[in-house]
Amino acid sequence: MFGIGMGEFLGLVVLGLFLVGPERLPTAARDFARILHKVRNFTSYATRELKENLGPGFENLDVKDLNPKNLAKKVINDALEDTKPVVNEVKRQTNEIKNVAKIDPDLL
Repeated sequence: MFGIGMGEFLGLVVLGLFLVGPERLPTAARDFARILHKVRNFTSYATRELKENLGPGFENLDVKDLNPKNLAKKVINDALEDTKPVVNEVKRQTNEIKNVAKIDPDLL
């Protein structure tokens, strides 16, 4: 979860002990877990509402697609996929022309 390994987790626990103190650390951890749970519920609710309000055609919407960088990658990849048949046809025709235009070495 969050890409945190055991070493980082232990470091956070030690940091929490220094900042909060050993008496209040369990309460602070419980409060943090409640806040994290509320944020997760809010984001899942917001995502569900967004999909419902956008209407048909957006059932498979991923919130990550709304990031401009990811959207640009998706559009560019779709455009490249559309041009692949044309590129392959041009390559095929160039190979045919190369094969036809070969000069016989005996003529030189």
